[in-house]
Amino acid sequence: MRRLKLASRKRDGERGAVSVIVATMLVVLLGFGAMAVDVAMLYSERTQLRNGADAAAFAIAQKCAKNPSDTDCSNTSSLAANLANTNANDGLSNIKSIALDKTNRKVTVSVASQEAGHSANQVSLFFARTLGFNTAEVNAPSTVNWGSPTKGTTVFPLTISICQVRGQYGVMQLLRMHGTGANPSCNYGPAGAFVEGGFGGLKQDANSCGALVDITKSTAGGDTGNNPPPNCEVTLNGWAADMTAGKDVIVLLPIFNAVTGTGTNAIYGLKTFAAFKVAGWKFGPTGLPYTFHNRSPDVPAALECKEPCRGIIGTFVQYVSLASGYTLGPVDPDGVTVVALGG
Repeated sequence: MRRLKLASRKRDGERGAVSVIVATMLVVLLGFGAMAVDVAMLYSERTQLRNGADAAAFAIAQKCAKNPSDTDCSNTSSLAANLANTNANDGLSNIKSIALDKTNRKVTVSVASQEAGHSANQVSLFFARTLGFNTAEVNAPSTVNWGSPTKGTTVFPLTISICQVRGQYGVMQLLRMHGTGANPSCNYGPAGAFVEGGFGGLKQDANSCGALVDITKSTAGGDTGNNPPPNCEVTLNGWAADMTAGKDVIVLLPIFNAVTGTGTNAIYGLKTFAAFKVAGWKFGPTGLPYTFHNRSPDVPAALECKEPCRGIIGTFVQYVSLASGYTLGPVDPDGVTVVALGG
């Protein structure tokens, strides 16, 4: 009997120990619950805020790129709050701050949560309340730069004379790459020397359709433009597919304002990039990928590119591009403006 009583007392003591362990484990489990649920919720909230901040910053930068005097190119832009809320699932976000630097062409927008019943920037927590944490501050910044590209890869090895761009925005043109008497009013070589219509090919990067262009270095090697550029079949087929589907094909092409030499010895003095909406081309034999929409009725009869013509048909457009991979500098009135996420 004595042994049974002692064993019973021992088990009673163990029951108390188990209660302590269970209580301790509950605290740990609640902590993990707080991490799993609340942290995931905070990440989701911050993602929504970041999307709103990106959208707001891009919108302001695009307005500034088009017109620095635009009322939405300001620290009080009405676009920002609307875009921040639109990108939040609960529609409850607020603009914490807008820092606009027109001189350096940069805007930073910070977006924060704004739950009803809480002070600014605070969101409610769930499991973490059992640990004494009721709310957390969540906000997200986004910085966007704008300017004219000074360095980057052109998707196609072409360069165009500045006189084909100035005063020609919105006018469809046939830009001849090769051929006798091409673009006679657009000679931009030394002392008015003729360089295949003031329009020519660029030397390509190895195994690539395009070429890395650095405006700050001022020059780029040329090509006669008589033969189809190699490694460009995928690019041209992609353009044709997009145009057939009714999509605009707008490419950024480098623009030159000086040239020396001829043919493969030509050296182009580069000035900027311009946006060109492609309507058709003839870079080689009839049929895709080297010929597409180069004759009437796809383009006006006056702009047909028939043998022995080599060229591209299209229109220079005033355009704010979201293209990535470019180094940006001051806005060039003759060129395109690019808006991109910055640091």
